[in-house]
Amino acid sequence: GSSVLEILELARKVTGHEIPAEMVERRYGDPSKLVAGSEKIREMLNWHPQHSDLNTIVESTWKVYQHHFPQK
Repeated sequence: GSSVLEILELARKVTGHEIPAEMVERRYGDPSKLVAGSEKIREMLNWHPQHSDLNTIVESTWKVYQHHFPQK
């Protein structure tokens, strides 16, 4: 898994933007960790993700965003 901070830093690197963030305490009821995997859907449906590493996922998402919302 990856932490929110790791994903934030990666998004900052990929986009070249600062992306402001505020560090706050976890909200009541929020789990301390959440980790998901795709093993079950891979087995059940023989599905394979197009992008499997976090860097590629963030980069491809950023490209789609730039295409649909070009900067002026």
